[in-house]
Amino acid sequence: MKDEQAVCQLAAATKFNFVAVEGPRLSPVVDDEDVSSKLLLPKVEAHVPQVAKIAGVRQALVLQQRKLARRGKVVMAGRDIGTVVLPRADLKVFLTASTEERARRRYKELLERGENSNPETVLAELKKRDETDIRRTVSPLKPAEDAVVINTENFTLEQVVARIYALAVK
Repeated sequence: MKDEQAVCQLAAATKFNFVAVEGPRLSPVVDDEDVSSKLLLPKVEAHVPQVAKIAGVRQALVLQQRKLARRGKVVMAGRDIGTVVLPRADLKVFLTASTEERARRRYKELLERGENSNPETVLAELKKRDETDIRRTVSPLKPAEDAVVINTENFTLEQVVARIYALAVK
């Protein structure tokens, strides 16, 4: 990253929010713009690891995430939610699956969105991101000590949701 200080200042000055769009579904809003259709674009995802390892950016985003969580009960997904963002959360779930299975799911998702990709590229990018996130010094990817680890390898989305729901209503 060429100008980390400028990126940190931008992160600190940016307004993050979620707004209801369909029933319980929320869309991410950045500076009053719905960015849900842009978040998973390859050009955006390609920059995530470089930006995510900047301590000032992480600090700004953690503050925003905690602010959102203070509104009430919330489900958050992210690579450091249970360890850094909400370490005192009532329930922490860490989902795992092999890199190959996650790449297969990601490739399928990209195809469903009409994006042109290939399985080998998706796998290579996922491996690279995992390695970067595991090795970064600020908020590394790892399960919280008190997280429930669920290997989703052989489960459908509905089965995983049911398992998490059962944990939440205990």
